[in-house]
Amino acid sequence: MPVSVLSSDYDIPLVLLSFLIAILASYAALDFGIRIFKTEGAARYAWLSGGAFAMGMGIWAMHFIAMLAFHLNSMQVSYDPTIVLLSIAPAILASGLALHIVTRPGASTARFLVGALFIGAGIVSMHYVGMAAMVMEAAIVYDPFLWALSAAIALVTSYVALLLLRDTQRRAGARGGRRRKAGSAFIMAIAISGMHYTGMSAATFKHDHHAMGSDASAIDSSLLAYSIGIGMFVLLVLALIGAFVKDRFESQTAESERKFRSVIESANDAIVIADSAGILISWNRSAERTFGYTEQDALGRQLDLIIPERYRETQRQGMERYLVTGEARAIGRTIELHGLRKDGTEFPLELSMATWEQDGRTFFSMIIRDITERKKAEEKMNRMVYRDPLTGLPNRHLLNDRLAQALDQAGENKMTIAIMFIDLDRFKYINDTLGHAMGDLLLIEAAARIQSCTGKGDTVSRQGGDEFLVLLPNAVNDEVTRKAKQLLQMFAQPFVLNDTEMFVTPSIGISLYPSDGRDIETLIKNADTAMYRVKEQGKNNFQFYTPDMNEAVTKKMKLEIGLRKGLDRREFTVHYQPQLEVGTGRIKGVEALLRWRHPELGNVSPAEFIPLAEETGLIIPIGEWVLYEACRQAKAWQDEGLPPLRMAVNISSRQFQQSNLLGTVSRILQETGLAPQYLELELTESIIQDSKYAIATMGKLKEMGIFLSIDDFGTGYSSLSYLKLFPIDTLKIDQSFTRNILADAKDAALVQTIINMAHNLELKVIAEGVETQEQLHFLTLRNCNEAQGYYFSRPVAADELSALLREASAAQAAAAASLGQG
Repeated sequence: MPVSVLSSDYDIPLVLLSFLIAILASYAALDFGIRIFKTEGAARYAWLSGGAFAMGMGIWAMHFIAMLAFHLNSMQVSYDPTIVLLSIAPAILASGLALHIVTRPGASTARFLVGALFIGAGIVSMHYVGMAAMVMEAAIVYDPFLWALSAAIALVTSYVALLLLRDTQRRAGARGGRRRKAGSAFIMAIAISGMHYTGMSAATFKHDHHAMGSDASAIDSSLLAYSIGIGMFVLLVLALIGAFVKDRFESQTAESERKFRSVIESANDAIVIADSAGILISWNRSAERTFGYTEQDALGRQLDLIIPERYRETQRQGMERYLVTGEARAIGRTIELHGLRKDGTEFPLELSMATWEQDGRTFFSMIIRDITERKKAEEKMNRMVYRDPLTGLPNRHLLNDRLAQALDQAGENKMTIAIMFIDLDRFKYINDTLGHAMGDLLLIEAAARIQSCTGKGDTVSRQGGDEFLVLLPNAVNDEVTRKAKQLLQMFAQPFVLNDTEMFVTPSIGISLYPSDGRDIETLIKNADTAMYRVKEQGKNNFQFYTPDMNEAVTKKMKLEIGLRKGLDRREFTVHYQPQLEVGTGRIKGVEALLRWRHPELGNVSPAEFIPLAEETGLIIPIGEWVLYEACRQAKAWQDEGLPPLRMAVNISSRQFQQSNLLGTVSRILQETGLAPQYLELELTESIIQDSKYAIATMGKLKEMGIFLSIDDFGTGYSSLSYLKLFPIDTLKIDQSFTRNILADAKDAALVQTIINMAHNLELKVIAEGVETQEQLHFLTLRNCNEAQGYYFSRPVAADELSALLREASAAQAAAAASLGQG
């Protein structure tokens, strides 16, 4: 019996309803898809689930309503509820898998094809499972071509839908986004409907009496279609309304975020945000300027990007500790660290860090300030306050700070501390003769040599002038001695500055904690005391402090104080020692010698107080007073009618270097009325050697008519050249040679040589320290011109010498009268 093919038609209102459902479902799917793109974490999965349900249910509802719109003529069609419900699963599952694949970051064309394959397979499965739910007295025969075409349409439709989703996502923030989304939804609805009706066209329904017919329990198709349509319509509309409301909130949130972002971008400080894994998720313009990375370069990379390698492990451990225990060490505080720029350079920064929780995740926000300029300013201020501007060494303030710390540690740990006080010998001479610029270069080089002899934990400080102080914490005597010897060896090498070679030696005094003092002042004072002992013993050496040095220092201080008050208190006097002509025994002149009677110490030897006066500069006012007093006394003797004598006065090196020396001498001669030819100035060898102005100064003194002599000849670095060049009248043989002329053949030979040389140069010779008749006889035989010493008279006060001069004058007068009578 032939099988009849059944004719069919569609309920147009239901077709329109299915198309409307397709549009709403497509719009909802696009909307949910955009949200999936935008979100992460748990929120992403929530929107993914919602999108899969909306898309799957929408496609299913469209297909099912369209199937319910289908009517077979002269045959009742119903649907098996179980199979109908089963047809929903492929649509939802396929939609979910496809959305998950294509909404992941960096989706490629291959991913979109895979996603389209899942959706296409889901749609085809849903469609034909749905058709299998039809209960009727007919069999379905499918046209293979149209069946394949419907599957291809499903695949292409799915791919187009996903492309529209991507395009809509990219243009989500663009103007006219909703119209573009509605247009895309309309295209997707046409494509989905086209697939359905192509699939329906592939089916031919043939009457089959053996097939199960519609039963009473089946659901009425029209009622079911409208119920599903209305239900899905309401559901999708509610979903879209909810999304719209959420959009409004998100828009407000986005507006707030834009305002917040504008504040972040306008900030002068770098503002960086990282998640709990240390991934950078926010990077403002100041961060770009600070670190050199653009926002595109930085986002998505590890925070290690801006952290120097040596700090990275500590930073990781700190973040992990906070995430596990909640213990915040750096959070909520402002700390100073170092940052790493893109070019690999490090710089100091100030960091303020905070955290917050969102969606179960922890985020770290950091406000970072580049403090390079501030550090430079601080360093400059520190150098000004704590560093010597010339050598860059710590100054007195910084040394005191470090010494205080060292004393605290030494007290706790029972350690020894050494202090070296270093003074450069002959530095003043170099400074005065070669200039301060050369002196500064010498100090810089000396500082470098001292530093080369010290260790990493030692501190070399410049105290001022040519004084340096070295702090040696945790010192051992042998080690201190070794470093002191090393310093002496370093300074034994010449300094070559601007092609000029010079030698400078150090005098080093050393004090130890706790034996030589328990505080800063005492330790430095005692090291200074030991250094002066080295100076007194010849310089260029080192000396550890000993308690007996304080006695000498105390006496020296008392002498210095006494010197400053001595002139005002009239404690100084001038004694005079006659100088006699060797051949005749007549007094030809006198030497003025300073004496000091201290009110407590009694008579103080000139050997003690004259060097101290030189050192302190008090020799200048004292020497001027001696010169005035000697000239006044010489004129007084002349006024008494005594024969005119030449008055010899010692001039110190400090006096000779004074620019007003000539004016002072001229003024004193004018005030006292003494003629210049009766004044003789005694100069030491060091004066005429050290001063490059010596020849000019001596020449002007000679022009005034003053006699000049070299005192203590032979005891210094004698040079025959200055005897020829300088306008000298007299050589004075030092008493150290005269004293031994009878006991030491070498001294006798030296004295004779000096006398012969002086006579050959037409200079007069005076021998000092003559104490015996035998010494005088030796000098007489060698034709020495004059002599002075205890053999003739010790230095006496002016009134005693006045009596002696009167006796000598009377004796000479009597001798002359006797010769006249004869």
